[in-house]
Amino acid sequence: MTDPLRTLVLPPLGSLPLSRAGADRDGDARSDEHFLDELWASAETRVLPLAHGKAPVVGGALRLLPAGDVERPELTVYLGRVDEGFADAGRRVVLAVLDEEDPAVAPDGQWHGLRDIAASLDARDTGLFVAGAAVANWHASHTHCPRCGAGTVPSHAGWVRRCPRDRSEHYPRTDPAIIVSVIDDDDRILLGSAVAWPEGRYSTLAGFVEPGESLEAAVVREVGEEAGIEVQSPEYLGSQPWPFPSSLMLGFTARAATTDAVPDREEIRSLRWFTREQLFAEVRDEKIVVAGGVSIARAMIERWYGGPLDEEPSEARP
Repeated sequence: MTDPLRTLVLPPLGSLPLSRAGADRDGDARSDEHFLDELWASAETRVLPLAHGKAPVVGGALRLLPAGDVERPELTVYLGRVDEGFADAGRRVVLAVLDEEDPAVAPDGQWHGLRDIAASLDARDTGLFVAGAAVANWHASHTHCPRCGAGTVPSHAGWVRRCPRDRSEHYPRTDPAIIVSVIDDDDRILLGSAVAWPEGRYSTLAGFVEPGESLEAAVVREVGEEAGIEVQSPEYLGSQPWPFPSSLMLGFTARAATTDAVPDREEIRSLRWFTREQLFAEVRDEKIVVAGGVSIARAMIERWYGGPLDEEPSEARP
C-alpha cells in the first residue's frame, strides 16, 4: 500500500502522521442532491461509523461496513473514493455520525479516538478518520445560520450547511495555527509548558493566526507574546491537520535573536532551553513529558534532535 503524498516534493518534515491520505475526495460528485441516497442503497458503498470522535478499529484497521449493516443516522457525509493500492480500492466511503457507540457495529473495546490510534493506521484509514472527525466537529458546532439564526441543514453530500430561510450556504472552517521550534545560537531548543497542561509537560510554542496576518508575522508575534523574546528568519517546515476541533497546524522553525525567555503566565506556565543531552535525560528519567507521537510538535522536536527521543543523542547530529 502506498501513500500518494510520497510522490510529491514534500517540505522538511515530510509526510506527517495526520497528513497522510489514501482516498480521492471526489468533490465533483457532491453536487448531486440524491448522491448520498444512492450511495447508501449501493452494496459497494462502505460506511465509517463515528461516535463522539471514536471509530471502530479491528486488527489495526478501520472497520468499514456495508451500508446495509449500519442504521442510517441523521447525518452522513461522503468522504471519497479509496485510491488504488489500498484495501477496498475504488469503493466510495460514507461517514455515519452516530449519537452513541453502537455495540451492533463493534463492541466497546474496539472504538478508538484518532489521537490514540492514528500512528498504527495506514494512509487510507488515517485520511478517512481525519476528514471524518474534522467535518463531524464542524457540523456539531455550526447548526445555525450566522446571518439570521435559523437552523441549517446539510447539503452537498455533507460538505455544506444551507440556511432554508435566507438561502445562504456555509462551508467547513479550518483555523490556521502556527507552531514553531525556536532555536538559539547554542543550538538549544525552547520548549514551554502550558497553564492548561499537567506539570512537566513541554512542547513547542504555538498560536492561532489572526485576521489579516501573514504566517511569518504570526510566528514572530506569538513567540513574543508567549515567551517575551524576538525571533528571526521563520522557515516553513510542513503542515498537519489537527481536527480537535478544526485547526491546521503550520510548522516553522525560527532563530532566537534574544534568549531571556519569560512566560506570559496566562497561556504559558514555564519556559526552558534544552540541549539534546538535557532533553534526552529528562525524558528518559520521566522528569518531563513532550508532545505525543502523532503531533507535528513531536516531529519538529525530533527534527532538531536528529532522531527519536528515546535514542541517546549522537555527536554527529547537528
